[in-house]
Amino acid sequence: MSILNRGWIYDSITRNQDSGSVPYRWTHGANDLYMGSGIFYYAIPYFLKAEVCVCLGSGGGYVPRLMVDCVHELNETHMYPDHTAGEVFVVDATNSINGEVDWSDEDSFLREKFNPKFINSTTEDAFYNFFVKRDIKIDYLHIDADHTYEGCKLDFDLYSTIMNENGIISIHDTDREYWENFETYDGEEHDSCTGPSEVVKEVSDEWETFNLFDYKEKSEKLSSSGLTLLRKR
Repeated sequence: MSILNRGWIYDSITRNQDSGSVPYRWTHGANDLYMGSGIFYYAIPYFLKAEVCVCLGSGGGYVPRLMVDCVHELNETHMYPDHTAGEVFVVDATNSINGEVDWSDEDSFLREKFNPKFINSTTEDAFYNFFVKRDIKIDYLHIDADHTYEGCKLDFDLYSTIMNENGIISIHDTDREYWENFETYDGEEHDSCTGPSEVVKEVSDEWETFNLFDYKEKSEKLSSSGLTLLRKR
């Protein structure tokens, strides 16, 4: 017996059923049957009983499907107050910055199977014109959009102001050593991913930080590109 349903993981979490593996899952250290850091995208909102989860950027839709799966379980087990249902928002401008989006069409696997609330906008516009205007506060925020220093810092500076008490922020791609040892083939387009690690280094002491790094040089095991958790003291 296992607490994990490997059939469901293989069918719909790490893969888009018969369409193949979820793009960019490898950056989370995931393969067909192993979720890698994906376990945290489920466990964090589950522990928090998060009513509002927000994912900024998601090329393959790996993170939001785990958030939706968690919120569904919390709804089913009546972990929310009466007349309250959990919500998952994913913000992506689908502008090919830091990864191609393969799920923006309404008939995509992610949207048909999991149906997160999709805001097709830049993270900055979504902050001011959606979240602020609706006075939405966030329990769990995942930052994985613009990977430049300026873009990642802007996302953190903006969205950290609308977190609920004890809310948790996770930032992806924060293991600098992983990216410094990342190889590409000749002519391969690849965005710089050094911004998130720089942002984390500058976070003030107002925030508790915890790095989840599993990269090891010359390891034969799949590793993630790093995840950092933050919570305001």
